[in-house]
Amino acid sequence: MDVIPYNSRDLYYKSEFGAVKEGTVLKFRLVLPRSFTANGATLCIRRDSEQEFTEHGMLWAGMYGESNEVWDIEFTPETSGLYWYRFNIYSPWGQSTLYNDGNSVGTFEAAKASGDWQLTVYSKDYTTPEWLKGGIIYQIFPDRFYNSGKKKSGVPADRLLRTDTNNLPYWRPDENGKVLNNDYFGGDLKGIEEKLPYLTELGVSCIYLNPIFEAHSNHRYNTADYLKIDPLLGKEKDFVSLCNSAHKCGIRIILDGVFSHTGDDSIYFNKYSRYGDGGAYNSKRSPYYKWYDFWHYPDSYRSWWGFETLPEVNEECEDYIEFITGKDGVIEKWLKLGADGWRLDVADELPDVFIDEVRKAVKRVKPDAVMLGEVWEDATNKFSYGERRRFLLGKQFDNVMNYPFANAVLSFARFGVAEDFAKKIMYTVENYPAPALNIMMNHIGTHDTMRAITALAGESCENRDRAWQEQHHKLSKKDYKKGVELLKLAAAIQFMLPGVPSIYYGDETGMQGYKDPFNRCCFDWSNKNGELLSYYKRLGEIRRESSCLREGKINFISSMLGCVAFERVDGDEGLLLIANRNEEAICYNLPQKWQNAYELLYEKNISDSVYIEPMSAVILQKDF
Repeated sequence: MDVIPYNSRDLYYKSEFGAVKEGTVLKFRLVLPRSFTANGATLCIRRDSEQEFTEHGMLWAGMYGESNEVWDIEFTPETSGLYWYRFNIYSPWGQSTLYNDGNSVGTFEAAKASGDWQLTVYSKDYTTPEWLKGGIIYQIFPDRFYNSGKKKSGVPADRLLRTDTNNLPYWRPDENGKVLNNDYFGGDLKGIEEKLPYLTELGVSCIYLNPIFEAHSNHRYNTADYLKIDPLLGKEKDFVSLCNSAHKCGIRIILDGVFSHTGDDSIYFNKYSRYGDGGAYNSKRSPYYKWYDFWHYPDSYRSWWGFETLPEVNEECEDYIEFITGKDGVIEKWLKLGADGWRLDVADELPDVFIDEVRKAVKRVKPDAVMLGEVWEDATNKFSYGERRRFLLGKQFDNVMNYPFANAVLSFARFGVAEDFAKKIMYTVENYPAPALNIMMNHIGTHDTMRAITALAGESCENRDRAWQEQHHKLSKKDYKKGVELLKLAAAIQFMLPGVPSIYYGDETGMQGYKDPFNRCCFDWSNKNGELLSYYKRLGEIRRESSCLREGKINFISSMLGCVAFERVDGDEGLLLIANRNEEAICYNLPQKWQNAYELLYEKNISDSVYIEPMSAVILQKDF
């Protein structure tokens, strides 16, 4: 069959692209060969909470050319949520069903079908912070960024303070078989404040800080006191000073909220009596006792992924919810002191009732604050803890960490399969509501993943232990050189996609490393890769100067033979990125629309074609 019966990404077949607001009138249209002799067609649709499809009769709407006919229908999803749909065709020969082939195109062949089409319907009131659109996020692991040298007070004596910043973090177990994570390099809030000019030059508009609250490990994901700054990072006044200085530079601050668990060594659990005689572990009369689930008091309790050092919190406990989200609670305190948003750790492990209350608290205190979730999969159809999650329907998160995009970018830059890249990107773009998509945290490396340059040019560390990762921490000169080129390629793509690019501290200077803790080394301020840094700065300039990167649509021009080309267009302004993953240069013949454009990375005029070096990208700019 030569004719395309349905394509959900083509406005001829579906009147609105992708996710839609509740109450939107949608027109669905089918194109069928006249030879089918169809005497009926139906839209079969169901809400995610329903088991059965409801059939809605489509109307014959005329001919499409000489040998095809059109059937159409209007449908209005009145409430937010996920909908699934397909089409049934009726003829004298019986019933046929049209399914999604995996690329949003209809197929009648069951063997080629991937299932139904997803329709994401979000709240008509869904808005997200304007200040994040078109910006750049910079993620900082506080202990490893920069030490101001300011003297600290109140630092616990059991911490190992290191000055050998060029060496790797300690990772080997002690004599009891435990990795203590108690070595610190002294990065602090004042250090971050001192480096704001550096971040401003990069074009950074938002800093995401890994946990800064008192905790007895260098990663600080085992919170000891939500209401205090960790003494090695400074004092509360240092946080206020950082926020004030950042705001003067046009930079906002997002904090990491680790609310699914606390540390066992905390004021709340207090297993080792660091905080006196109180705490849930020491007394059932403790005000924190009801936060935790004990199976056999006090030594058997529910913990995060079985780690006894991380007792899990019952996030539905009213007292705990009030402590985090109530008046003068954790959310309110730090927003009032200057924070501009929260990232919720392991969001898919938090119950809806808790996330709902966090959002209410965030928006009550600071309506334009951002609420970001850690979700590793498609956040619109994520299923966890026995239910479909509603992260991005307008009542919970503003955005999430965009792992689907990260995986697509890194995979293309490493292996060059252009078709897969386009498929993965458009799948996410089609499913995500525009308010969320436009501020999605588009990273290619975080504290939980290997460094981007290592992921692109290093050996795979799959099934490799930490000893192997330590031994292979540094790339060979040849691999490093290739890694620089591939990272530039990946960054160009990352900066041009819908959403907000996020730089993990030091990626812009070529820092290397496999997984935790080798991805968390100290920023080497004396040994920055100037080539990479200049490239990132130029990408930052392009973002600041290009309004189409705020909310512009994405359209793929081509994706084949190791080369992808997509445009971002908004009104009269547009950008075209062409990424060549091949190890040979190519000459890309431009469609007429993009001829006589200006190339931004190398700053030169282009006629009807553009020459692209191996493993590199160009960005064309044109006004229409």
